[in-house]
Amino acid sequence: MTVVRIAGVDEVGRGALFGMVTAAAVVLDRAGLCELHRLGVTDSKALSSRRREQLALDIAQIALDVQIGTASVAEIDRLNILQATFLAMRRAIAALHPAPDLCSIDGNRSIPQLAIPQRTVIQGDRRDLAIGAASIVAKVWRDREIAAIADRYPAYDLAQNKGYGTATHRAALQQHGITPDHRRSFAPCRQALEHSQLSRLTSTDTLDLSDRHP
Repeated sequence: MTVVRIAGVDEVGRGALFGMVTAAAVVLDRAGLCELHRLGVTDSKALSSRRREQLALDIAQIALDVQIGTASVAEIDRLNILQATFLAMRRAIAALHPAPDLCSIDGNRSIPQLAIPQRTVIQGDRRDLAIGAASIVAKVWRDREIAAIADRYPAYDLAQNKGYGTATHRAALQQHGITPDHRRSFAPCRQALEHSQLSRLTSTDTLDLSDRHP
């Protein structure tokens, strides 16, 4: 089979404590891949925020199609983060039009239940142009989504950490507990929840004792 259209697929937010996991799928033909090379597309983590934003616009113009798939916090907690990541990837790929001939997946794990041929590429976000493009699109999209809701939870410094477990974020979890958008299945969030529940229980016991008369 001659491969004509390749979809690069990558995720962002897998290691975060807060918010959805996001996957991007970017379909490119040979000419598009050449143009991405000319633009210097590479791993999103190696680029400044401003450069990512510009490249995301360029990729949208060059690609045959770009799609985003997400898995919610509830799905992450129910399925586990790996299965939720696969779910987000399948959703992004399923929305592509035209459908690709081959999917290039970042990492060393194939996506289960994917009908389209696929290949895995370790460190693909810097070694494979299509995956690098997907990493940029996913990063820009998720960062915007987290920044848009950061004001709801000012204590957690989400505009800066984008939901990842920085020292400030972890300290806020211990002080304020978790929000509905934190991943309860992740240890720091689970521990913060348990700490909050224990504190409330201790506080209730103290109030009960103070209400008793001699």
